[in-house]
Amino acid sequence: MRRRAPEFRRQSRRRLPGWIWWLLGIFLVVGLMLFVLHHNQKEQFRPPVIDKGSEIEEVPHEKVNFTEELLSSTSFARQLADQMTLAKAYVILAKEHGNLQLAWELSSQIRNCQRLLSEGAVSGRAITQEEAHPIISRLARLIYKAQDSHYDISTTIVTLKSHALALEERAKAAIVQSAEFGQLAAESLPKNLHCLTVKLTEEWLQNPKHRSRSEEHRNSTRLVDNNLYHFCIFSDNVLATSVVINSTVSNANHPQQLVFHVVTDRIHFGAMSTWFLINDFKGCTVEVRCIDEFSWLNASSSPLVKQLSEIETQGYYYSGGSKNVEREIKFHNPKFVSLLNHLRFYIPQILPNLEKVVFLDDDVVVQKDLTQLFSIELHGNVIGAVETCLESFHRYHKYLNFSHPTISSKIDPHTCGWAFGMNIFDLIAWKKANATSLYHYWQEQNSDLLLWRTGTLPAGLLTFYGLMEPLDRRWHVLGLGYDVDIDDRLIESAAVVHYNGNMKPWLKLAIRRYKYIWERYVNFSHPYVRECMLH
Repeated sequence: MRRRAPEFRRQSRRRLPGWIWWLLGIFLVVGLMLFVLHHNQKEQFRPPVIDKGSEIEEVPHEKVNFTEELLSSTSFARQLADQMTLAKAYVILAKEHGNLQLAWELSSQIRNCQRLLSEGAVSGRAITQEEAHPIISRLARLIYKAQDSHYDISTTIVTLKSHALALEERAKAAIVQSAEFGQLAAESLPKNLHCLTVKLTEEWLQNPKHRSRSEEHRNSTRLVDNNLYHFCIFSDNVLATSVVINSTVSNANHPQQLVFHVVTDRIHFGAMSTWFLINDFKGCTVEVRCIDEFSWLNASSSPLVKQLSEIETQGYYYSGGSKNVEREIKFHNPKFVSLLNHLRFYIPQILPNLEKVVFLDDDVVVQKDLTQLFSIELHGNVIGAVETCLESFHRYHKYLNFSHPTISSKIDPHTCGWAFGMNIFDLIAWKKANATSLYHYWQEQNSDLLLWRTGTLPAGLLTFYGLMEPLDRRWHVLGLGYDVDIDDRLIESAAVVHYNGNMKPWLKLAIRRYKYIWERYVNFSHPYVRECMLH
């Protein structure tokens, strides 16, 4: 057989050296061992398979009362809080001594402490030693450093006492300032109401027909007809008076039988007259008069007018400043001594031909038919009113100075108090008791303001002492101008709700919960009201 040429011969196989085979075998064995080891670890830490059929009880995380934690002497939260309080004191001392670095370090740890406490409060769990120990240690070192800087306990006590006294003085000044601002807000007239008054006054001056119609209404026989139901309102607030009348006629069974006698001051007379001339209130009669018409209301016949003409009285009520910073701000409100406010004691002189009349304040809303008031038997008394002495707070001793012999010798301090705002007056009994003279007597006795501070209620309590007939509480519910927790059922059952207090419904500081009751009787569709944006 012929041999192939060398270039066509099959190449001989090369054998790998033995040491390479050994090396590959070692790598293979090691890799196998690593694989087995890794597989066993995954099996060991694999999460257990949950059998859906079996019930597994989960132990819920127990929440703690964090307030109790802070009060417990053994808790870390209490230790943190105590150290933080002490650190705050040393922050003040360090700042006073110019050691700003120490103050900064203490403040930083205080923030860490506050953060940890807030986290514990939010999560509802107890603070552990591992969490608290670093902060407690750092605070302890800083407090020791502060003590080493001669901020001893006596220095701390003296400094903190001076700071406490300073804070107390600032708190007192803030209370007085808050009372002044609150009273100022209550006394001020919102610009929207002022806008309405200006527009109505402008129409009164430009339209002579309004003045002629007003004079015609003065001669109406309805104004002196005792077969009708008469109401009197003394106010300089056009919109508030409108709400009182609108709510009264809206809830009356026969609104055409209602007659309203409104008295205002000279500034608001044109606006008040115009408003009730251009608006119809379901056929009722509205008479508007100016207080300047009452020539008999002068210094010779009225002690109040005489007192108002005195310089000291004017300074008490109308001066801007006072040496006594802690004076009771509300007693210096000129509204309390306004002649309009005191006209309620002159109703027989204002309406001499009438026998019975219901008096309404301008901050009330009527929710029921008030004509039933005229059929209530007053048993010879002058005034019918709702008593306010469900608590001892509202008895006579609250309003009057019983240390004065003039009061203590004639009045029982435990007599139940009552409220103005919605009252029925028997004018025949009034004249028989000569109640206006009693009012003059008590005003003269109080010329030095020693019997009571000011206001119409104390004067009314004395004037009608023994002459008041209690009415059912549902006739008159008070407190919508200051009390946010009046029962809704009591408000719904009330014939009249009274916004007595500083939070009047036409002010921005009114209580929102009650504001809708007043607003539903505001005529927001009127162009003047819309233009003045009273919404």
